[in-house]
Amino acid sequence: MALLEIVAYSYASAKAAALGGADRIELCENTAEGGTTPSFGTIEAVRKIEGVKLHVMIRPRGGDFLYDKDEFSIMLRDTEVARKAGADGIVIGILKSDATVDVERCRQLVEAAGSMNVTFHRAFDWAIRPLEALEDILKAGCNRILTSGQKPNALAGAKRIAELVKASHGRLTILAGGGVNETNVSEIIRLTGVTEVHGSMRGIQQSRMEVRPPDVSLGASPDWSADAIPVADTNRVRAVRNALNKA
Repeated sequence: MALLEIVAYSYASAKAAALGGADRIELCENTAEGGTTPSFGTIEAVRKIEGVKLHVMIRPRGGDFLYDKDEFSIMLRDTEVARKAGADGIVIGILKSDATVDVERCRQLVEAAGSMNVTFHRAFDWAIRPLEALEDILKAGCNRILTSGQKPNALAGAKRIAELVKASHGRLTILAGGGVNETNVSEIIRLTGVTEVHGSMRGIQQSRMEVRPPDVSLGASPDWSADAIPVADTNRVRAVRNALNKA
């Protein structure tokens, strides 16, 4: 039975994911930027949720994955914070300007992680030579690669993901993510041979505000209203869990 990781952008989302049967939470903030490091308070709160592993995103900003020395220092410090907060793992990804993996800096983060598990996130999908990148990520000491197969979603990238599973020879785990949902998860597993899948199963929680805000988005995603709250949909998580149980 495949492991189910749900990316959660808040404490409420992590609770909903756990209730739906998630095995592991990838905890982030800033959904519109693809995920950045969550606050210490959020990490501590999610750590108290029983029955799920907690992996914390270590990413100081949105945008690319080429970081200067100050940003890297922040990443080292955030790794220390996640470790002290009791996280089971961290999620990282650093590239060089030529779109190859920054092995040395990733290795430093792995060392700072100590006994925590380390996932190399979808920065991998920007790597210029994926099979070479896989070997570099292994050299850095990471345990897992999250990837959509360098395509817009994991179903479209299933062929490449299957190639990565084969090339890994069990030396690390390939985690399929990107557009994974209750309608396609069984097919993705069949086509790729992965043993872990990653998705958001996001729903929208409407605001309880009695007075609605004016027409000012404040950076909200264009596909929901400014005061709506993105939260994992427990029913969708449960549907994926059930599909995995049957696969």
